[in-house]
Amino acid sequence: MSVLVIDVGTTGLRAAVVREDTSLVGYTYETLPPTSPFAGLVEFDGGAMREAVIRVATAALRHAGAVRAVGITSQRASTIVWDERTGEPLAPGLSWQDLRTVGDCIRLRSEHGLVFAPNQTATKLSWLMSNVEAVRSPHARAGTVDTWVAGVLSNFSVHATDSSNAAITGLADHASLSTHEWSSNVLHTLGIDQAMLPHIVPTMGYIGDASALPGAPPIMAMVGDQQSSLIGQGGIVAGAAKATFGTGGMFDMYSGTVTPSHLARTTNGTFPIVVYSRDNTLHWGSEAIMLTAGSNVEWLVNDLGLLPDAASSDAVAASVQSSDGVVYVPALIGLGTPHWDYGARGTLLGLTRGSGRAHVVRAVLEGVAHRGADLLEATEADMNLRVERLRVDGGMSRNSVFVQALANAIERPVEVCRDTEATTLGAAFLAGTAAGVWDSLTSATSLIRPLRTVIPDSPASARSQWHEAVRRARGWIPELSALDF
Repeated sequence: MSVLVIDVGTTGLRAAVVREDTSLVGYTYETLPPTSPFAGLVEFDGGAMREAVIRVATAALRHAGAVRAVGITSQRASTIVWDERTGEPLAPGLSWQDLRTVGDCIRLRSEHGLVFAPNQTATKLSWLMSNVEAVRSPHARAGTVDTWVAGVLSNFSVHATDSSNAAITGLADHASLSTHEWSSNVLHTLGIDQAMLPHIVPTMGYIGDASALPGAPPIMAMVGDQQSSLIGQGGIVAGAAKATFGTGGMFDMYSGTVTPSHLARTTNGTFPIVVYSRDNTLHWGSEAIMLTAGSNVEWLVNDLGLLPDAASSDAVAASVQSSDGVVYVPALIGLGTPHWDYGARGTLLGLTRGSGRAHVVRAVLEGVAHRGADLLEATEADMNLRVERLRVDGGMSRNSVFVQALANAIERPVEVCRDTEATTLGAAFLAGTAAGVWDSLTSATSLIRPLRTVIPDSPASARSQWHEAVRRARGWIPELSALDF
């Protein structure tokens, strides 16, 4: 018994078939990067995404054979609108990275007391309705990427999103999510017709048939990518946590079934999330965000020319025993959790005449590791739960110097995921459990084995110096530091 997973990221998409023993076959990947017509604007081509989804899914099935179920996981909050009659997009898709609605977020908070971030769906859809006439058609239908993929796979007989994705949009609140509904107050304020929006369905369970694929297998799960990664690394018990270190960094912890009092940012800069839902039960967690992680290594490669490629950062950093007092704060576009300071900037401190390339490279890796510790500490403080061991995935999880620095900074073991991206496993576990491939999520996640476990080998004595470095990096552009979403 097998599960087909379609995983649509920010710059590409993949499909793979997951066997009952969690092995992956038929892995197929295509790049599909967004475009940026102007600074701050990030768009994607929904038509090109539709064609790529069918290609990668069909290729995976051709290689691996028939499947019992389909799971969908994707980037969250990116927004697309299409004509229900033709399935054709009515405007460019707006990526979660798109910042064109910053002013709208500020105005809505001032005038209506509603707090939105520009990366959420709410103001993106409102902007499209205000600026693209076709989007105001009574035949217009809207959704996030998971909704679009489900529509494509079902020949548009399915118009749905799940609780984990809906909770990120800004169009629902903790109360409405409990009944799988959108917030009437938000829709009224933004002038959004509920008929445009997808039905909110449980993450696990029958959603519709993927009739566009050979054999028309049932779609049995839809889930946001970060929540899928958490589940794919066994995050289904209170205090279980994972961190994904890709271009940016995301820290997610599972907390349980107790509904939070609100979905707004919490005291220590984290956000409540729906990890997944089954029937009428929502499983909650918390998310902390690092605005830049691997992009700091890309900066060393592409802008400073200190490295030939990102992979070489490991060996270069390992050529010295320490950064020799050099400290780097990875704030190239500001700081996320716990500070949320968009005016903070990347800061390199402690340089001497003896500081060399290897010291700077090691400082950059250690700086990202310290930011990972910041996210863990903020989440533990907000959730009143302790993370006993941290599981990690993403491209930087293959960097030995970085992972060791992370273990040292958090002073507990770090388990490296066998797959660079755990999203595929998470979506497979959800869909497969719903379809009977595994008898429970517990059974499915019990099959996970880390690639390796890294134990702290030195005390986190540099944390006090790190906090001083962050203090110096903050507020560099006061106008941006004053922004609050």
